[in-house]
Amino acid sequence: EAAIERAGADWKEIDLISFSLGPGLGPCLRVGAVAARALGLKYGIPILGVNHCVAHIEIGRAATGLEDPTIVYVSGANTQILAFTEGRWGSGRPSCPGRYRVFGETMDIGLGNGLDKFGRAAGLGFPAGPAIEQLAAGGTYLKLPYAVKGMDLSFSGILTAALRLLKTKRLEDVCFSLQETWFAMLTEVAERAMAHTGKTEALLIGGVAANKRLCEMMDCMCSERGGLFRAVPAEYAGDNGAMIALTGLLMGGKGKVEMKPRERADDVDVGWR
Repeated sequence: EAAIERAGADWKEIDLISFSLGPGLGPCLRVGAVAARALGLKYGIPILGVNHCVAHIEIGRAATGLEDPTIVYVSGANTQILAFTEGRWGSGRPSCPGRYRVFGETMDIGLGNGLDKFGRAAGLGFPAGPAIEQLAAGGTYLKLPYAVKGMDLSFSGILTAALRLLKTKRLEDVCFSLQETWFAMLTEVAERAMAHTGKTEALLIGGVAANKRLCEMMDCMCSERGGLFRAVPAEYAGDNGAMIALTGLLMGGKGKVEMKPRERADDVDVGWR
């Protein structure tokens, strides 16, 4: 209702209702699906399920104007480095649809969840990311483990080491060290993905994209490579309805409506690119 009022629109002008079909927790996804079906039945409008992770990518591309970037997706539950690629089923066969392929990802917890776990232990409240970023501005570096394994990342052991440091070190120093270590790991893998794919743009998406220090490190890396870095605007960094609606439009209203709690970004055929 608020969106329709802000747009000065009417339900008769709405052609499609999109909702997130996954990934996520089934009971939570069901709430959105039920709301979409109810509105669709009430107003006679078709509904369409879209992939939540792909929606983050598409709102980032639309908001920044980047055409074909390496994507660094960092949210609460997700930490992935992706890029769009096309392929073939085999020699002489037609091309298969392109997809956002995962070139590296977390092996345990998402970076955003890691920050929140640390914040809970340190009494910083939820979400903890902004408080950690503010405290880190007054900190200095303490040695922590560094866990890049090939193109994948591991955050849980570093979190445990940071929590141990909390017992004897200043909170500001631990916050600074945790950020620097995790963000350096992420930037390293992003640079490797750019080198591998030959792409010259990098896009930071997800809730953690609002962190200025992470943006600074990514921008420095891209500048040294002669590339271009952009972060999704804060308005669209966290979960939002605009990204779901946009992706439904890009899909042309064609797709399925059943929930897919385990569907990854690289499971989705990206036929609109």
